[in-house]
Amino acid sequence: MDRLHETFVRLCEIRSPTGEEREVADTIAAELRALGLEVSEDDAAGPAEAGAGNILARLPGASEEWVMFCAHVDTVPHKGQIEVVESEGVFRSVGDTILGADNKAAVAVFIELVARHVTEPPPVGIELVLTVAEEQGLRGAKAFDVSALRSNRGFVLDHASAIGEVIVISPTQQRVLADFHGVEAHAGIRPEDGSNAIAAAAAAISRMKLGRLDEETTANVGVISGGTSGNVVPGHCAIVAEARSLDSGRAAEVAGSLSDACAWGASEHGCDADVRIEELFRGYRIPPSSPALALAEAGLRSAGFDPERTATGGGSDANALIVDGFDCVLLANGTEANHTSDEAVSARNLDAMLEVCEGIVAEAA
Repeated sequence: MDRLHETFVRLCEIRSPTGEEREVADTIAAELRALGLEVSEDDAAGPAEAGAGNILARLPGASEEWVMFCAHVDTVPHKGQIEVVESEGVFRSVGDTILGADNKAAVAVFIELVARHVTEPPPVGIELVLTVAEEQGLRGAKAFDVSALRSNRGFVLDHASAIGEVIVISPTQQRVLADFHGVEAHAGIRPEDGSNAIAAAAAAISRMKLGRLDEETTANVGVISGGTSGNVVPGHCAIVAEARSLDSGRAAEVAGSLSDACAWGASEHGCDADVRIEELFRGYRIPPSSPALALAEAGLRSAGFDPERTATGGGSDANALIVDGFDCVLLANGTEANHTSDEAVSARNLDAMLEVCEGIVAEAA
């Protein structure tokens, strides 16, 4: 387990925000090749706007069966260098940065998983899919060609909750980008000649229903930016909003209402509004008959965990893979406070994740 922990710390301390994945991708690929795995990198860097492509690595097993494990190598943006410290069995960042356990905890576990089987083949073949640009709309997974896989079932370890949770329901996310165009004017001399784009955006936001709209649906405005100076009637303002729902039709409906509010706010203040709606990821409901679900729960039980089926309000690479017709399941990985300076993961949970993966491989045989 010491090797697993050392790998985790080393990977976390390699900077890899979305778009800057090259160094960590090269490091991981070199280590997997040194273990004897067949390693390739696809051409997703361009379409995913990433610093590298997705990595696909294979370790053949004693049978013709294969299972796939997936994690992403990019992190959310952060300032400064990550320095990891362990205290009382818990890994954290020394400074005000993220830790990077999202998702390097899973990456380290996968490297240790295959390292344990290089001298004696695992009972089934193991495929690792390590994606890029996950934090910015699952772009790496969307660009990945699932037909390249030999596995017909897979497991994504990327949910910040207690190990044992199996995510069977995930929402659809619609992003709304609105640009308000007004007319600039001197705010003190000729304000009547201007059309205030910020006021238009504010009016639009005041008309929106935000927060938790029902048990399955949320809406939010997360970014607003505009203006050039306090003494200038602003001629431009932009907002970024989103709608999520476990019902994809409801997500589209709410995104449409956000767009309508933008059009109304613009007209109220003599501005124009350009609104774009993008589906960042499509939701899913895993059927009880899913072979991947059955295998995930068997692997959890073999590692001493009671599986708990649950829903999430977030997205992961599993969303993109499932939309492409691949049978896979998102599993909790025991990390905490992802995307914040309080992010942490215990050594015990790293070890437990490895045991779960070992259990899945053994049960797959």
